[in-house]
Amino acid sequence: MERVKELTCLYDIARIAADTTLSVEELLAGIVHILPRAWQYADDACAKIAFDNRIHSNPNYPLFVRRQRSAITINGERRGYIEVAYLKKQGAKNRNPFLEEEQTLLDTVAREVAAMIRRRETEHDKLKLEDQLRHADRLATIGQLAASVAHELNEPLGHILGFAELVQKCPDLPVQARADVEKILGTSLHAREIVKQLLIFSRHACGQKTKADLSKIIRQGLTFLESRCVSEGIKIKCNLCPHLPEIDADPAQISQVFVCLMVNAIQAMPRGGTISIRTRRVRDKVSIIIEDTGTGMTEDVLQKIFTPFFTTKDVGIGTGLGLPVVHGILTAHGGTIKIDSQVGTGTKCRIKLPAGRSRTC
Repeated sequence: MERVKELTCLYDIARIAADTTLSVEELLAGIVHILPRAWQYADDACAKIAFDNRIHSNPNYPLFVRRQRSAITINGERRGYIEVAYLKKQGAKNRNPFLEEEQTLLDTVAREVAAMIRRRETEHDKLKLEDQLRHADRLATIGQLAASVAHELNEPLGHILGFAELVQKCPDLPVQARADVEKILGTSLHAREIVKQLLIFSRHACGQKTKADLSKIIRQGLTFLESRCVSEGIKIKCNLCPHLPEIDADPAQISQVFVCLMVNAIQAMPRGGTISIRTRRVRDKVSIIIEDTGTGMTEDVLQKIFTPFFTTKDVGIGTGLGLPVVHGILTAHGGTIKIDSQVGTGTKCRIKLPAGRSRTC
């Protein structure tokens, strides 16, 4: 009879394991439901699985009576355990209520669970890697196209700017014509800035790296943005580490990164809010954290923010190059950026750049 219950348990577990639509959480919950049936006193048995600090158990799982446990080990790392316990004492006093076969079954189930999770994690890692490779391939193609377009546009833009400046110098130029020429100049300069961003994104434009003071760059960037923040009801909380080391960087490009992220934060708070800026030294890295209390982003938008020309802003406001350029600049500097966001709560940007030697904050 016990052998039948054991085989039935293993069969039921194999059946739900074969369902690839189930998540790891659903799989573990299903096993917890199946396990007690295989034990000698099934009516009083309860099962629990602890995995990666998450608990799955039957209702009214006892704090402690008598239990047996088996570890879930994946690639040599213990990640949790499976446990079976009784709601009340079973059998004679001071006698182990569990059969040796039950411990063997529990060990077998723990190994099977580890194998199931490993297969799912391997498949997930494979899909993630394939997605990263596709994304990298798209970025490389777009980068080549962006560089080609930028170089082709540079020459005619140079001619437009040059001739517009010549016209502007003409004496007795009518007022309306002068105003039109100024519009031509302004629009052309804006177009040149977009071309510059395209070149940075495609990494065909490298800045001049020097020893740069990150705190100084941030303070200078804030001088251009503080009046705008005040007018839009946005408070700035700044906590800069006083002992940050200098970094090897192009100050203009790092300033562009900071200003771009700040402008995004400001635009995400049309009704005001708070932007917090913090810097820290963490081992061999310098980190900048910019956090706002704005509208936040959905998970779908968050997955696309570094895709060139993707923007949620209205036409004429965003080019969809800001964050891709930020990503390109930081990558060229050996840095990283991570963005977390939640709709209705806000967005947090974490930047890390290689640091020199200095005291730890």
